[in-house]
Amino acid sequence: MTTTTTARLLHTIPDAGEQLGIGRSTLYELMAAGEIQTVKIGRRTLIAHDELVRYVDRLKANTAA
Repeated sequence: MTTTTTARLLHTIPDAGEQLGIGRSTLYELMAAGEIQTVKIGRRTLIAHDELVRYVDRLKANTAA
């Protein structure tokens, strides 16, 4: 029996904040500053999983530099 896990491609604001370990207000500040890009589907604002990974990678690079 094979088990597969599916990762979400898009995250809601609360889910993205939980994934990053930050609060909603901090996430909105990062979005407003252009640090994290969003996509809109209808009225929903979502964040791509790849964007969360890119943000964390940028943090790591800035810490290492």
